[in-house]
Amino acid sequence: MTKEREMDLAGMARRGLLLGAALAPFRPLRASAQGAAPPMPQGGSLAAMTARANAGTVGIVSGGVDGTYIRIAADLAAVLDDGERLRVLPIVGRGSVQNIADIMFVRGIDIGIVQSDALAYVRSRRLLPGVGQMIQYIAKLYDEEVHLLARADVGSVQDLAGQPVNVDVPGSGTSMTASLIFDALGIAPKLVNDPQDVALDRLRRGEIAALVYVAGKPARLFSGIPPEARLHFLRLPMTPALIETYLPARLGHEEYPGLIPEGTVMETLAVGAVMAVYAWAPGTERFRKVAGFVDAFHGRFESFLRPPRHPKWREVNLEAQVPGWIRFDPGREPPLPPYRR
Repeated sequence: MTKEREMDLAGMARRGLLLGAALAPFRPLRASAQGAAPPMPQGGSLAAMTARANAGTVGIVSGGVDGTYIRIAADLAAVLDDGERLRVLPIVGRGSVQNIADIMFVRGIDIGIVQSDALAYVRSRRLLPGVGQMIQYIAKLYDEEVHLLARADVGSVQDLAGQPVNVDVPGSGTSMTASLIFDALGIAPKLVNDPQDVALDRLRRGEIAALVYVAGKPARLFSGIPPEARLHFLRLPMTPALIETYLPARLGHEEYPGLIPEGTVMETLAVGAVMAVYAWAPGTERFRKVAGFVDAFHGRFESFLRPPRHPKWREVNLEAQVPGWIRFDPGREPPLPPYRR
């Protein structure tokens, strides 16, 4: 571990961010009847406590509080945490493009959940130099559906031309995918970048025409919307330009009873979700941590297929390939990636 990393972790411990993990190996400490401070446990120096707290800690950047990514990350923590050997810290993220940047540059983040088209998007626009060598994937998770929710007076996606449409915050996976889809369909709405919960309120008030949200169904953002809200999903047609990147998908009444009538479905598009990882060099501390996470993930995968875990886990195929990506292999010696941090 570098001196810079030791100082960084010690600072985190002093700020209390790692207090719960640091105290986990010890019994609760109580002051004596006379009010004297309890003795420090053996080997309980700040440096030793910091080292123990971080020995098996892996940070996973996910998505917003209403999305599927954060629930998947929470499932990872619930299933894989085993005390000192492995601890998973779910982190609220700001979308696929930002998640890739966070994996590359932010201390303490090794893994992130992103859309499968994010890497090609970042490469094509040359947003993050060296991304092809620094970012790999652990597994393809599942397919995420594109939700296009509109006011009652908007009849089709073509009606959105020139109208305000929210596509989430800049750098989000939804913003990226919405831009690609609208370009492919030849439609030019006025793109708005509010957080999704704010956008839903604005849509209900009629201030915007629609919102786009890429998330695994059922998305919590749309739960509980009653029919009297006069909102509905728009059909997204599959075109030759879109079929090269996206998959056909459907939204149904069982997922959104207040928005889709019983017995009907709404055609839409889907994009894959990927568990991305920084390409650490073999032999480093962070490589060993990620390798331990991957081993635990594969070894306990059956636990993700049972309630109360998210139903999207049942769509995961651990052998699925992700075109354009390199798989992280704990047993192989990949080339040393560019210097990080």
